[in-house]
Amino acid sequence: MMNQRITSIDALRGLVMFTMIFVNDLVSAGAIVPDWMMHYELRHKDANGMTFVDLVLPAFLFIVGMSIPFALGSRLDKGERTWETMLHVLQRTASLLFIGVLMVNGEPDATKLGWSPALWAVLMFVSVIFAFGSIKWLRIAGLGALLWLGYVWIGPHDERLLTLAPFHLRSQWWGILGLIGWDYFVGCIVFLLFRGHRTALLGCMMLLLGLFVADREGVFDGLWLTNVVGIGDTLGTQGAITVGGVLLASILRAPELSSITARVRFTLLFIVGTSAGALLLQGAYGINKNAATPSYGLWACAVTASLWLLLHLISDLRPLPSVNKPLALAGRNVLLAYLLSEALPSVLEVMQLGGWYHGLAQHNLTCAIARSACCAVLLLATTVGLNRIGFHVRL
Repeated sequence: MMNQRITSIDALRGLVMFTMIFVNDLVSAGAIVPDWMMHYELRHKDANGMTFVDLVLPAFLFIVGMSIPFALGSRLDKGERTWETMLHVLQRTASLLFIGVLMVNGEPDATKLGWSPALWAVLMFVSVIFAFGSIKWLRIAGLGALLWLGYVWIGPHDERLLTLAPFHLRSQWWGILGLIGWDYFVGCIVFLLFRGHRTALLGCMMLLLGLFVADREGVFDGLWLTNVVGIGDTLGTQGAITVGGVLLASILRAPELSSITARVRFTLLFIVGTSAGALLLQGAYGINKNAATPSYGLWACAVTASLWLLLHLISDLRPLPSVNKPLALAGRNVLLAYLLSEALPSVLEVMQLGGWYHGLAQHNLTCAIARSACCAVLLLATTVGLNRIGFHVRL
């Protein structure tokens, strides 16, 4: 039975979360930020290309996939029945979708609400952290506060976020966490069906990429599911990225691939194969993050697998504690770090510190980079500190 944490996966998760917080903060510095440090489509009308910033979300989806064989595999190894594991998957998926909807509706109408939308957002983030935290009485209080905040939310046209009779949750977009939730669900279904069968996992990865092509050809036009979630992009390409992570992580649970040589060989073949596929498909659909084109997804798999291989060599096989330990610690509870980072702008607004904070980076790229790097380090350090005193956020 194998249920220990894999340091390289934690370290990769920590690296990606650091990058996510850094680039999300840096974008507020505006025109002084060079093109290569921004999402490609923000500075290029053709939107046919990508920067390292565009790789952050798919890299996280890939890591979600890499975690699935260990998270679910451990439950199954302990004798948990498949339907019980499936209930756990559904609960986590629903939680991510719910938090995602709350986050994308973080701006109620100030006049209709009667108080500051920024304060609503701060209370929402605090309530989410409490509701999914490790302290039982705070979970109850947090869940109650979330229901109340959802109930009082009102938009400029009197639209409601949450209604109880009948029950309805406004979900015009699922948000980043919602997208992760959908693709976590796809990755878990594929894993529960095929476990560590690598040929089947590869086949599912290609099948999901095929959903993008089918969607572009109008195969799903009129299907009710298209009103709920994107089939070609969210379930298709992004789901394929997650399954790619499941496929790569499967080698860590395979006895026949326990040697360094076998793991490096498999990973290099995976990188070469996804890179070749990305090049072949690039002319057909381009590289586009928002459209989640197959070439974009395959490049994301190749790059993330390359980063993991490097960390695997220096974390799991030839440990360098000074390099991997800080990243691995930061990567163990990234949901809390992400929630804190998303709450930060609203906290600054409520405390009337937004002007001061943005002034730290005004007209100076070096200051902007230093500010954003410090922000990422401090938020991750806060997360590690809370973890050490026993507070975690888990879905």
